[in-house]
Amino acid sequence: MPENERSIGDQVLAELGHALRVCAGEPAPAADNPAGDAEDSVTSDQEREFSAGLMRVNHAGEISAQALYRGQALVARDAAIRRNLLSAAEEEGRHLKWCEDRIDELNGRRSWLTPLWYAGSFGIGALAGLFGDRSSLGFLAETEAQVEQHLDSHLQELPPSDLRSRKILERMREDEIRHGRNAEEAGGEPLPEPARAAMRFASKVMTTTARYL
Repeated sequence: MPENERSIGDQVLAELGHALRVCAGEPAPAADNPAGDAEDSVTSDQEREFSAGLMRVNHAGEISAQALYRGQALVARDAAIRRNLLSAAEEEGRHLKWCEDRIDELNGRRSWLTPLWYAGSFGIGALAGLFGDRSSLGFLAETEAQVEQHLDSHLQELPPSDLRSRKILERMREDEIRHGRNAEEAGGEPLPEPARAAMRFASKVMTTTARYL
């Protein structure tokens, strides 16, 4: 049944099922990993643990981004905007797969708070969407701008030897910039500074906590 013909109850149930699959760690759709055949040259335990911690944060960020966009899509008024949001969420799912693969290569672990990241982000996305499609797109653009800054900092922090993680983060950065540009071109309204500051604070809490939990 087409998305726009489903009742809100059916859509909510579908979203709940998607959330449970993501939080349970169900394998994401296969996607070409940008790390390709780059050598895994991280050898010291200290560097491996550090890189795994960074990729755990990025994994949590992709959980949150996917949930944000699906929450926004659930309440979007315009069908084209809903499709764009779901397309962005699908791409974040590919990013999630890349992060999962890299965490496994580094013998790391995912955040223990994954259900919290998903539920909280979905609710924030739905709330942002209730203010209207242009505000929702502005929220998406601001989210991506902050993610770009976050990825820039991780690219600086990564050990020089970790070429595989670097290739993944560089590709993710390109995609996030494109998502933000698309949202602006689709009519996204710039958010007021208090809203941007609140988003920065929430992001800081999430990234700091996910680094350890």
